[in-house]
Amino acid sequence: MAAPDGWWLLLAALALDAVVGDPAWLWRRLPHPVVWIGNGIAWLDGRMNRPTHAAGRRRALGVAAIALIAGGAATAGAALHAILAQVPFGWLGEIVVAAVLLAQRSLYEHVAAVAAGFRDAGLPGARRAVSMIVGRDPERLDEPGVCRAAIESLAENFSDGIVAPAFWFAVAGLPGMLAYKAINTADSMIGHRTERHRDFGWAAARLDDLVNLPASRLTALFIAVAAIPRGGFRAALAAVRRDAGRHRSPNAGWPEAAMAGALGVALAGPRAYAGHVVDDGWMNDGGRTAATPADIAAALRLFLGACAVQATLVAAVAASS
Repeated sequence: MAAPDGWWLLLAALALDAVVGDPAWLWRRLPHPVVWIGNGIAWLDGRMNRPTHAAGRRRALGVAAIALIAGGAATAGAALHAILAQVPFGWLGEIVVAAVLLAQRSLYEHVAAVAAGFRDAGLPGARRAVSMIVGRDPERLDEPGVCRAAIESLAENFSDGIVAPAFWFAVAGLPGMLAYKAINTADSMIGHRTERHRDFGWAAARLDDLVNLPASRLTALFIAVAAIPRGGFRAALAAVRRDAGRHRSPNAGWPEAAMAGALGVALAGPRAYAGHVVDDGWMNDGGRTAATPADIAAALRLFLGACAVQATLVAAVAASS
């Protein structure tokens, strides 16, 4: 049996991830591919990022490190694709690998846990749940702050964890998808403006901005289209046009502004991370800052709708190819 077109493989991977997600029992027994990638990044960071190096040398070594990380991941993806192509029904394995690198169900479950925390244990329970998905200090968050943090994480990770890997699979198959995951993981580990990583992580952060640019715009569109039934399409697009560029990230503002406009809330704004405050612009400036657990539930419904919009687009392209 001939392997299906890549778009059909992507559609099947999206469906498998939506149904199965990331089963905890499996990843307690096996290292997740992102863990392997992270171990490689940590190894390079420990050996190449020496405090004794001058800033220019650390930046040059950071460029070399991200080239090794992304190139190694792409090579692994190409090798895996070649091996699976020689195995009967190997394309089923490709679907499984792609599904592992998507995060629809796991993202939904992590954000839904914040709403469940409010319901089962009040603000302390919600703080515990939101601490699993955001880097800010949960003890400094009141109820609206927890709700906004959960919704922001949902919007941003929809782009980074779902739309972007799907986009790069569509563009370049498993090599593109694995390279993207490696770049994104590197940014989360070394792409910080700390004393240690300001220079060494510069290339990882800039490359992550570049590879996430298409998906962040697509994500905003998917959210806006998903908001049509609740009458939020124009508000989502208006918030994107007005506020996305005010976000400190060149990409995160797009999905966050679309989500904020569709829900009628204000997201981002000043936030506390590990003892310091990030003075960011508000997405959907003028919207309600007093977000509630009901807004988390509405955001999750919007997320499901946006996932359906993406799957419909993939199916339409697959059917026409």
